[in-house]
Amino acid sequence: RERTVQISKGAGEYPWGFRIQFSKPIVVTEVDTNGAAEEAGLIVGDYVLAVNGIDVTSIPHSEAANLARQGPDILTLTIGSDIARGPNTPRPPCRGYLHKRTQSGLIKGWRKRWFVLTHDCCLYYYKNKRDEGKRQPLSSVKLEGAEVGPEGSLGKPFVFRCRPQSGSRVYFLCATSNQEMKRWLEAMERAIHPITQNHVWVDVTRHNSDMPPLAVKNPDCLGLLNKMDKSKDTWIQHYCILKDACLYLYSGIRATHAHGGIYLQGYTVREQAYGSKKSTIELKPPSDEFKTFYFCSDNSAENKRWILAIKASIKKWRPFHQVLQDYINLPPEETRM
Repeated sequence: RERTVQISKGAGEYPWGFRIQFSKPIVVTEVDTNGAAEEAGLIVGDYVLAVNGIDVTSIPHSEAANLARQGPDILTLTIGSDIARGPNTPRPPCRGYLHKRTQSGLIKGWRKRWFVLTHDCCLYYYKNKRDEGKRQPLSSVKLEGAEVGPEGSLGKPFVFRCRPQSGSRVYFLCATSNQEMKRWLEAMERAIHPITQNHVWVDVTRHNSDMPPLAVKNPDCLGLLNKMDKSKDTWIQHYCILKDACLYLYSGIRATHAHGGIYLQGYTVREQAYGSKKSTIELKPPSDEFKTFYFCSDNSAENKRWILAIKASIKKWRPFHQVLQDYINLPPEETRM
């Protein structure tokens, strides 16, 4: 899923307010709180596909960074993001440092922690800002149904409370100003009563499946495939369109719409013998609760073409957690913008 982000240049040594890691594609690994990039809607895990209209998916890291530094005061980025993320969630609702009242030990006190309120209505906190995305959070709080509001009983300004729906613990948090406390309370209020919306993946696939096969724009692969129907122990021919890790099945090339589809995110694909056929395409799911599918074409070369296309289509939309895991495990070449 692509979008355009325009960032107005700020002040200071790092005027754009984000960090990128060189990979294929380039990944945004840090976004400054209340910085220019965050205000424009850039988030950790976004992929940078183009800088000021120039494709950066295959150029050296230093060149991509220089394009941004030497460009105009409005930086235009073409951003790719994981299509499996929900729509209309450009960034976590709130991120920043707060003081949390500790409940451990005999003496009550306040400890500074880095808090992240995500679009899935969870409040996470870390020891430091740099731990976000690199370490497990110290704890998390599910905000849906929680009770939040200002708290004046502790004799300290800008304190607010959070009482989750489950459990008996009450969290007391302290901001640095009334404005900052209001920002957090407004974000948490939205998380308490989240807006339910269809998954973007459902919208995209519904749109594609309602069209004739040749009307699907820029497919990753297309052609005839035979699918094993295990209930009948027979191979049934379909005209297939592969698009963004979804395989659409049609009765034929002149069909008006798809009669089925397979979401392939998380699947592995390989060439495998099945029954009397020495070469078939095995699509194996990430867990046993999903089905394993077998397809085959007229020859082994055609099977290999489909296998390469399916692997590339699945890899195109890397899960967000995998981006962060790659960031943690590999020695990164990074640039602060």
